[in-house]
Amino acid sequence: MNRRTFLTATALAGLAGSFALPHAASADTLEDIKKRGKLLVAIDLGSPPFGLADAQMQPTGSDVESARLLAADLGVPLEIVQVTSPNRVPFLLTNKADIVMASFSVNEERKKVIDFSNAYGVIQIVVAAPKGTTIKTVDDLAGKRIGTTRGSTNDKEVTSQIKNAEIVRYDDDATLITALVSGQVDVMGSSPQVMAAVNQRRPNDPLETKIVLKTNPYAIGLRKGDEALRTRLNEWIAKDLASGKLREIYVKYNGVPLPETLPATN
Repeated sequence: MNRRTFLTATALAGLAGSFALPHAASADTLEDIKKRGKLLVAIDLGSPPFGLADAQMQPTGSDVESARLLAADLGVPLEIVQVTSPNRVPFLLTNKADIVMASFSVNEERKKVIDFSNAYGVIQIVVAAPKGTTIKTVDDLAGKRIGTTRGSTNDKEVTSQIKNAEIVRYDDDATLITALVSGQVDVMGSSPQVMAAVNQRRPNDPLETKIVLKTNPYAIGLRKGDEALRTRLNEWIAKDLASGKLREIYVKYNGVPLPETLPATN
């Protein structure tokens, strides 16, 4: 998609009117998946450690591995539909994907036009900068350049909480990471996972968390009215959290354990 604009609540509402309402009365994506024999999952492969390409240019990351686990549980192959932060909702509402698993934080704007499963992970939104940079409150960010990912929950939170800084928006996490590694920006408003990816490539001047802006659950996005699918997703999440499979995937890619109890999404 060439148009990578930040989706405002008004724009999302427009999309809801155009695409979401017809599905509310008759949606049965679970049945469609079974008939098709394939699960179409929208994943952002520019968002490490959730989605990225490995050394062999194959998709990997916690969302990729979790989606493979879900597809196996449903008994169908997985097909990844590649998205970016700004087009996750449009791809779902225009039926390009059955569900979205793309570090998809739950917020009230998104809940107006789509539904979410129960949480299967959490993500913090932090301000990070080099150790020698003194930042204790948002007031200390006045006049600084802060990098974030366009159209993401990070972007929304940075924009709403930080008023006196220059916000530099990049189209995906991979581009943001490159900008931080190359020194185009030295302060970020993103996740600890993005910070860890940056620090792997700038070990002599690593970033550290200065401020935690928010802690969000992330979940699977699905179209409104897909109650059979949501029930099935929630059953799978409960089962594989209890078995430890989803927790193992989270630790493998994030380096920290999931909380014992995840925040509610509805």
